This record gives sequence, structure tokens and C-alpha cells, in this order.
Amino acid sequence: MSSTSSPTYTISKTLNTNYPLIDNDPHFRRVIGYARPSDYVHGTVAGAAGPGLLYLMEKMAPSGVGKGGFPKAMRLATAVGFFGGFLYFYQRSILRFYGMSENAREVQMDMREMVDKVKAGQPLYGVSTLPVDVQGMAARQSRYSALFFAVLPWFNFVNHNQHGVDTAKYYQQAERELEAERLGKGSSS
Repeated sequence: MSSTSSPTYTISKTLNTNYPLIDNDPHFRRVIGYARPSDYVHGTVAGAAGPGLLYLMEKMAPSGVGKGGFPKAMRLATAVGFFGGFLYFYQRSILRFYGMSENAREVQMDMREMVDKVKAGQPLYGVSTLPVDVQGMAARQSRYSALFFAVLPWFNFVNHNQHGVDTAKYYQQAERELEAERLGKGSSS
């Protein structure tokens, strides 16, 4: 009896959105790397809102908590604001990967990144030292996880090849670019 099992892949559900799906389970680094400046601004404003509003309320209607009470509340509000601002920033960026908001810039960045990896002979979604079944489990656990961020923030830190998109488009584009480069070099010689 053989103990080897063939990897099983679950076809992931694709949501019907107005914009193209880039990746339904992007790696943490990609989400951060593809973030727009507006994401940083929104995250910073959201993060500063908590301590800012607490400070404003304390100035308008002092709580009278006594010496040392307000600084502790401000530290807590700052910590909660920091994490809340980061989650808001992250979610704005990842929703573009899901195609739930305008993502033309990210589609171009994704195509460029993946075509460059194809040309370099690198795996599209990175190298993983995890067994294939563990990669699949990680993919199933974190796929579309940002839609549940309000309850449980969950990030993808695992490299795997289950991203809900047809990767043939990257290879086809790489072939077109390599052919154009070859023809360009041939005609200039």
C-alpha cells in the first residue's frame, strides 16, 4: 500500500465583482507593496481618530479621572488606533486584489511582476518549504479572509500556488514580450 497521496486542489470560489480578480489570497508582502498612497493616508487618519477624539473630548468635557488616568487612556486609545488604522489600510489595499474596488494600477503591477518572474524562471508565487497539503490548508484558511476582518484579522504569510486566477495569462504575455525582444534584436542587427 502506497503512502503517497496526490495533491488535491479545491477550485476556489470567484466572487462576481465589477473589477478583475488579481488574487483571492495575496501574500502579506504583496498587499503592503501594492498599497496606494491614499491607503496610507486613510489608515493614518483612521488610526489618529481614536486618540484625537479622546483628547478633544477631554479638553471639551474633562473626565476628572485624576493624575495619571488620562495618559493611560491615551496610550490605550493610541494602541487601538494604530492597529485599527493598520487594518483599515490593509483592507483597502487587499480589496483591490479581490476586484472589489477600482484596481487598474494593481492589475498592471501584477502583470509586470509576474511576467518578470516568468522571464527570470522563478515561481510566480514564491518558494515554499511547506508540504503541498499544508499549503492548500493555508490557502483555504486565508482565502478572502479580509472580508471577515472586523471579526478576525487573518493574513496570508504562506507561499502557495492557489490564488484563484489563471496564470496562463502571465506566461502568454511573457512569450509575447520575449518574441518582441527577439524580433527587435533581429531587425536591429
